[in-house]
Formats: sequence, C-alpha cells, structure tokens
Amino acid sequence: MDFQYGERVEALRRRVQDFMDSYVVPANPEWHAETRNGRYPLRLLDERKALAKEEGLWNLFLPGLADDEPGTRLTHSAYAPLAEIMGRIPWASEIFNCSAPDTGNMELLKACATPEQYERWLRPLLEGEIRSAFAMSEPDVASSDATNIQTRIRRQGNDFIINGRKWFTTGVAHPRCRLVLVMGLSERLSDAPVHARHTLLAVPIDTPGLEVVRNIAVMQHVAPEGHCELLFRNVTVPASCLLGEEGQGFQLAQARLGPGRIHHCMRTIGQCELALELMCDRALERKSFGRYLADYANIQDWIAESRLDIDQARLLVLRAAANLDQAGNQAARVDVSAIKVVAARMQTRVLDRAMQVFGAMGLSPDTPLAYLWTWGRAMRFLDGPDEVHLRVIAKNEIARARENRGASLDYFTTPEQLAHPGPGVRI
Repeated sequence: MDFQYGERVEALRRRVQDFMDSYVVPANPEWHAETRNGRYPLRLLDERKALAKEEGLWNLFLPGLADDEPGTRLTHSAYAPLAEIMGRIPWASEIFNCSAPDTGNMELLKACATPEQYERWLRPLLEGEIRSAFAMSEPDVASSDATNIQTRIRRQGNDFIINGRKWFTTGVAHPRCRLVLVMGLSERLSDAPVHARHTLLAVPIDTPGLEVVRNIAVMQHVAPEGHCELLFRNVTVPASCLLGEEGQGFQLAQARLGPGRIHHCMRTIGQCELALELMCDRALERKSFGRYLADYANIQDWIAESRLDIDQARLLVLRAAANLDQAGNQAARVDVSAIKVVAARMQTRVLDRAMQVFGAMGLSPDTPLAYLWTWGRAMRFLDGPDEVHLRVIAKNEIARARENRGASLDYFTTPEQLAHPGPGVRI
C-alpha cells in the first residue's frame, strides 16, 4: 500500500498552501472584522476567487467535470489533502468554489439537472457566481429518519405547491444565495413505499411565500452564511423546478450526502492539525509553577494522543476516499459512516485539549479554538447523527458475521473450548 500522494497531488498541495499563505491567512483578520460588524466581505472573497480560478485551483472536488466546465477534476483521494489545507481557515473553501453545501448541490445537479436547470443553476454554481442551500432538516421531527419529514408538496397542474418548515439550512444568509433545494413528501405518493414518497425541488430564494425566519446560532456562534430556519407557505414553483422525478428525492439526497460527508471530515483534519500546532506553541511559551507547560507529562500525553487521533482519522478518510473513487457511493457507505463518527469525535477531543492548554483564552474569540470546537460538536449531528452512522456500521458487521457464522471456531484451541463454546455458537 502506497501512502504517498504522488507528484501531481504534492504539487497541488504546495500550490494550495502557497495560495493560503499569500492570500487567505493574511486576510483572516479583515474577514472577522467585517463579519463581526454584520457585513459579508464579498470584495475580499471576489478578489481571491478570481486569483484561484486563474491559478487553476477551482472546483477541485468534482471529478466528473466536462471539458468545457471550469475545474481541476480531481479524484476524492487527490482532493482530500487539499481540503485539509483549506479547512484550517473555515471560510477559505469558498475561495476555491469548494464550500458546502454548494459542493453537494453541484454534484446532485450534475447527476440529474435538465438542460434548462443546468444553465439556470449549475453553470452559475460552477462559475462561483451564486451560492445555494439544501433544506432537509425540520424542527418538529427527528430528521435523521427522512420518512418523518412533514413538508408537503402538492402537484397542481404544471406547478408544485410547498408547505412546511425547515431549519439549520446552511448558506441561506449568504448575500449571493439564489437557490434552495427542498425535500418534501409528495401528497399524491402517500401510498408508495416509504422511501419513494420524497420529491426534490429547486426553489429560487426569492419565491413568494418563502420566509427566512431566523439565522440560528450554533453554540452561541452566529455563522455569517447562516444556519437558517425557513417557512414555506404555499410556495409555488413550476414543474421545471423538479429535480429528477417525483418520488426520487430520497435517493437523490442520499447520493448527495456521501461525498459531502467526506469533505467535512477532510476539512476537520486540517482544523485539528492547526489546533495541535497552536497547543504545542502555547505549551512551549507558557510557564506554570516555574516550568513550561511542555515539560509536564499530562500535557505531553495530550499532544501525543492528539497526534495519534489525527493520523488515525486521516488514514480512515483516505481509505474512504479511495473506496468512493474505485467503487462508488454505495460501496463506500460504511466507510463514510465510519469517518463521519471518527472525525467529529476526534475534533472535539483535540480541540478540548488545545483549549485546556490555552486556559481562559481558549474560550474566547482571540483564538480559533472555541469556534472549531463548536463545529466539531455540530458535526456529530449534521449529515446524520453519530447514532445513525454507528447503526450502519454495526448492521454491516452483523451481516458479515451471519455470512461466516461458525468460522471463528477454528480458533478454539482446546477440547474443553470446543465442548463448551458458549451460548449461540454453532458447532
């Protein structure tokens, strides 16, 4: 097994890192100053987006681009180390047109958009001219089970009428958000199988009846791009806004989520690398009771455990990415669930240690640590809670055990063990 990235990916890593060092990291104070004052720094972004596009660092996440579409056409495995670098500055991925939820929405539209939808929505997204959102979660039901969704979609002639409420819809507060992909239940499919009742619609953000109720704070942090609550009151869109076919919404959404989940995990690794670097720097410069923090055994243990956590998570992410590349979304489903659990838990552990080393400063906005911790905690919910992904992993293990039931008896070493193998073991 080759753990090297290869010449092309190493060259891209250097280019992305140089770009970050030259144009993104120096702009970080301005970004935060602007957003703290309630302004979205579009000029700052647009200048750097133009540079990224000129340098060929654009749409790096989407391997299936056509020759006439802007982008670098990388595999998931090649994109992973680049996303890790971008993740160190949470707003940086937008500069490379690689930010959620646009990445997943572009992949979905690439798979099912009509020519009209392509020109109206996908082409502007590929060019970075607009932003988008994906509305699935709802406040009144456990949305981890999509069969609970209450938003209703009614067909009336050549139109669809939407009524319902969504929340934690990321990206709606961005000043360039023009499109929300909305999942609901088709009323006319109420007797269909439970996973064949959902319909997905592309809804322009300015459609009458669509109300942005609020931008919900996450652990008291209000994201400038928004995690918004939306209300749909008789929102009417033409049939040309249907994505795929009626009843295909669940399948389309599931196909969209796999790569999106892995992108989050890639960025998480970069954020944890940054946290570990900050933790080490702090430990080397701060004294307590006459000794540097780095001289204390418990601090050394935290640093070592963080290095182990990050490297293990990275290897699992790269395996999942390779599986996506070689076998597709469905085959990689268990690996993606595994990294989703591992990366989120790893982020909260590593960030918690770093915050502890920084003391009270680690709780403040003077470092990125508190925000990055909140994002790790949020990741245990977004794109499916830990419990759902653990269930996917466990069901896969149990299925494998059923197929090979009894094979482990070869490892019993004594006659007594074979005579008394324990309850439930077949002889």
